Amino acid sequence: MAEVLLLHHICGLTTGVRELADTWRAAGHTVHTPDLFEGRTFATIAAGSEYVDSVGFDQVHGHAVRAAEELAAELVYAGISMGVMAAQRLAVTRPGARGAVLMEGFVAARWVGAWPAGVPAQVHGMEHDAFFAAEGDLAHARALAASREEVELFVYPGERHLFEDRSLPSYDPEAATLLNARVLAFLARI
Repeated sequence: MAEVLLLHHICGLTTGVRELADTWRAAGHTVHTPDLFEGRTFATIAAGSEYVDSVGFDQVHGHAVRAAEELAAELVYAGISMGVMAAQRLAVTRPGARGAVLMEGFVAARWVGAWPAGVPAQVHGMEHDAFFAAEGDLAHARALAASREEVELFVYPGERHLFEDRSLPSYDPEAATLLNARVLAFLARI
């Protein structure tokens, strides 16, 4: 079974993120869910963005790095949207990464470093998501997946962002169920 560090999205460690982690735990995996916002959650992306702007992205990212440093190096790094930046950077830079699950975000190598050889990953997002597709994440993920057989890209129909979080209005049960099935199959192979 895998040990996973799951980094939440811009709305915080919502009940939906906790439920996602619980689904993975129910399959036998150990899932750590640090609260990068120190107890704060937000109903909208805009409100979460205001909070991150007020405290600084570096502080939020620092919480993620410290959470990883308290755990064994042999982790699967998972992130949702904002959490992808830290999860991807940790998978690239921290020796021992067993894999990555990057949901609704992907960062160009120039910002986090080149993807390490032999480290498997899954990238998930919706084809018309304004944050994932329109901002270039999808294009960068496609390029990496085309060049590395250990990197899988899953593109879902639709335009919702944060579609796997059942506590938000953007939740898409069909896409979230498929994402979970794919992630659980991935974690079982790790």
